[in-house]
Amino acid sequence: MANADKSKTTPKKRKLTKEAYENTLADLQTELVKLQEWVKHQGLKVVVVFEGRDAAGKGGVIKRITEKLNPRVCRIVALDKPNERERSQWYFQRYVSHLPGAGEIVLFDRSWYNRAGVEKVMGFCSDDEYEEFFRTCPEFERMLQRSGIILLKYWFSVSDEEQEKRFQERIDTPIKRWKFSPMDLESRSRWVAYSEAKDRMFSYTDTKESPWWVVDADNKKRARLNCISHLLSSIPYQDIQYDKIALPEISKEGYVRVPLDSQSFVPDVTSKQE
Repeated sequence: MANADKSKTTPKKRKLTKEAYENTLADLQTELVKLQEWVKHQGLKVVVVFEGRDAAGKGGVIKRITEKLNPRVCRIVALDKPNERERSQWYFQRYVSHLPGAGEIVLFDRSWYNRAGVEKVMGFCSDDEYEEFFRTCPEFERMLQRSGIILLKYWFSVSDEEQEKRFQERIDTPIKRWKFSPMDLESRSRWVAYSEAKDRMFSYTDTKESPWWVVDADNKKRARLNCISHLLSSIPYQDIQYDKIALPEISKEGYVRVPLDSQSFVPDVTSKQE
């Protein structure tokens, strides 16, 4: 979504050095592993929703969260547009099927809030469906929480100038070109409509029980550290103490290895770089 998130007069912060960023991120990722193990141990169910403007850096923070975690415990849900059958279902139905069981963390890269933003602005839903979303969504989230799910919602806010810079980088960089879509162009041309949609979404769904946590995302590195730190502070956890493990000796008695030249090895292209 696009929106008028920040003033152009936001004061500049002291530059975050690469060393400080990498050290802090390493510490936070260590804590994320501890959180993962606690979620498994306690059978917790965690849902984290990531929304925000296009090119605001949601994918970057999700990548850093999951980088060191077990994909069987912490998984990403990034759904494509609904198919014909899904469009005929209750709107929240396809999201329900991806909710966590005990001992799982699910990160929604975009979520049911598509209806409050892109679907409304682009005319992919009717006015009645749009209004019904606001009647249903707060109660749907209360149902999730009553079922024992820990729900966190993050909105990534980025200035118009920074968004334009990142869009241009996507266009000009071959390995990032796939990130730029026709929807990105629409988000620029329908800036006011997306802004109004975001404001209305907050007015209905930024509730005491399930608030939106806004991440200042003009600086990607700061946004990652701030979001991960907040996530960790929002779920009480303890460090699991494991029993010490002594690796047994490997017994190779009776085994004869097949000749290496009978196997097909991947060519070592790095030898040419030495």
